[in-house]
Amino acid sequence: MKPELTYLVWVTILTGLLWLPYVLDRLMVRGLPDTVGYPANPRPQSPWAQRMKAAHANAIENLVVFATLVLVAAVLGIGTPTTAFAAALYFWSRVVHAIAYTIGLPWVRTLAFAGGFVAQAMVAWQILAH
Repeated sequence: MKPELTYLVWVTILTGLLWLPYVLDRLMVRGLPDTVGYPANPRPQSPWAQRMKAAHANAIENLVVFATLVLVAAVLGIGTPTTAFAAALYFWSRVVHAIAYTIGLPWVRTLAFAGGFVAQAMVAWQILAH
């Protein structure tokens, strides 16, 4: 499998699993009935879990862009050292982003987000230059 597709699979798995810790926190804070139900006044989750939920939403939003670009590149047969590097950059940027967001490191979070954006732009540039 091409490196771009491999990293797409890994970042999709990461994105697909990010909900687990904050839902476990919800279970610990609210209990099972309020976790699976719709309480009128739910207890707030732990601050780290609230940030992780936001990181998960951001990961989903950006995965749509990255996945589309990687799949278009794959369909067009574009696989260059630049696209392979961009895919690795995107994956590791998203790992750092999720961790930094969850533990509350704003500058690191922002730089990681920027790394993911640069990776998307690199793949887009390779497609447009093709």
